[in-house]
Amino acid sequence: MRYGAMNAPFRPLLDEVAALGELGFDYVEITMDAPYAHYSVIRQQRKPLQQALERFGMDLVCHLPTFVSTADLTESIREASIRETIESMHTAAELQALKVVLHPSFIHGLGAMMRDLATQHAAVAMARLLEEAHRLKLTVCVENMFPNSLSLVRPEDFDEVFRDFPGARLTLDTGHAHIGCGTEGILAFIHRFSERIGHVHASDNRGRDDEHLPIGAGTIDFERVVSALKKIGYDQTITLEVFAKDRAYLNISRRKLAQLFEAHTG
Repeated sequence: MRYGAMNAPFRPLLDEVAALGELGFDYVEITMDAPYAHYSVIRQQRKPLQQALERFGMDLVCHLPTFVSTADLTESIREASIRETIESMHTAAELQALKVVLHPSFIHGLGAMMRDLATQHAAVAMARLLEEAHRLKLTVCVENMFPNSLSLVRPEDFDEVFRDFPGARLTLDTGHAHIGCGTEGILAFIHRFSERIGHVHASDNRGRDDEHLPIGAGTIDFERVVSALKKIGYDQTITLEVFAKDRAYLNISRRKLAQLFEAHTG
């Protein structure tokens, strides 16, 4: 198994890479959001970024922009958001990222009141982005969302995407799947998409909000989750989405997960 962690996009990118490198992670998952990890900033810092990754022996995963509005009811906002995501894809391809994580569209504001229309916009945006990822030969992993996003939340919501785009993979976010459904919500994704999981975001919560707690600090039964992942032979990348102020909790969480994987024979 390979373990990674995310930068905070509100801190200088190279400082973040160095901090995570010092913790000994296998890769950094760059959240490609402004101000400090926007694709334009990454391009400007490409050489020192690559040097830092080499120095710490880390690979790279790219998390495409989160704070965009690809399903917005306003066409110009929607198109700008899609362009931002595509430019980020191109940057990820230039950096030869192991894989990219794609957030489905958020449906909010008036979109939540006109959900059918917003869902149509979201589907069109998803198709355009997955087609571009395929053209760029990127391994794209679509993330399951939390309930308030109103977009690709349940396992069955992904059926059409995976049918139409056989190259797409799933980023299983344990925290998102746990909200409102408990550990069973996570297991449902693992059972339904045993051959499509290409990446994992691991964090804990108490089933109500996406708290990004350290492993073991919430109510997710990670022993059952790890057992299910072992049974399907998952042995790829796990990003610790633990956003504690003290980054020692990243290492604690990594150690807890590694011990669970070692204890389970599948």
